Amino acid sequence: MSGERQVYTGDEHGWRAVPEAPAAGLTWVVVPDGTALRDEARRGGLSEQGLRMLDEHPLTDLRPSPTGPLDDSGRHVRGHVNRSNAGEILLTLPTVTYVDASRDVRTGALTCVVTDRVVVAWEQGEAGVLGAAAHKLCGGLPVPDTGTRQVLAAILLTLVTRAADVEAGLGDAVAELEQLVVETPDRSRTADSDEASLGAVYGLKREIAEARRALGPMTSALPELEAEAQEARAADRPVRDLEATSAWLRRVRERSDRVDAHLDAHDGLLDAMLSVHLSTVSVRQNEDMRKISAWAAMITVPTLVAGIYGMNFRYMPELDWRFGYPFALTVMATACGLLYRAFRRSGWL
Repeated sequence: MSGERQVYTGDEHGWRAVPEAPAAGLTWVVVPDGTALRDEARRGGLSEQGLRMLDEHPLTDLRPSPTGPLDDSGRHVRGHVNRSNAGEILLTLPTVTYVDASRDVRTGALTCVVTDRVVVAWEQGEAGVLGAAAHKLCGGLPVPDTGTRQVLAAILLTLVTRAADVEAGLGDAVAELEQLVVETPDRSRTADSDEASLGAVYGLKREIAEARRALGPMTSALPELEAEAQEARAADRPVRDLEATSAWLRRVRERSDRVDAHLDAHDGLLDAMLSVHLSTVSVRQNEDMRKISAWAAMITVPTLVAGIYGMNFRYMPELDWRFGYPFALTVMATACGLLYRAFRRSGWL
């Protein structure tokens, strides 16, 4: 949906897709790029201050990258909320989506211009927020608020739902990794499997950090929208509408906080999992060192005897004894056997 222009109009019967924007009434336009965003906003009657605000907005010319859209300075998308004196809102937020096969979190960006009559929106990335929001509005599903604020509500509610889906996917990945790292028997582990487990843990921690970075701007932008709803419309908007706007904004903020708390819990579980795994590897390495030390001790006894009798001194005891050689071998074998038995009892072998 982000690659083509879509137009929707709304009235008392709901929202529906139309070929072109009507001359009057509520309009929502989905555009494919930043240039079209400016053109549609200008065509929709955005004020001069709003147009200047849009021209100066740093996130209307985003550049794609493998890790998500970048702004002119090469940074990932950060949340921005600007408001003109006429009450027009310019909102940009990151979007997130999760790929189960590769356990990757992919980010995008969503920019909206909201006026009393027109909403212009542009999305980059794979989250499909605008498409899902349009399906919700045009399908008659319940969406709080009225007018263009209903479009904004559908977009933000869908955005936080996508974030919750990402959190659920990461939670499943953490649970699967926990079974692999913690519950795998020691005898089936190798150095390669340990390295793979560590790489998987660090990879998931990186993806969780990416999801939290994308969710952070939304959490910081919502209080500004709540303040705008309280201050900008208090003079000429019915109290009931203000309460409806504040209610769904509060709901979005609470869901965002819950998602962030769950992501933090997943990250904490990965930290604990990493500690347990490193402790297990350390214990296993200590066991290996004990086995090596035990075998080295058993090898030392015959080496010592052979070394003493290999010094080739002329006057040494038992050199001329007929049974000296088998006696020495018997002593060596007996000493090694006693050492082996002692190490087995102590658990070193």
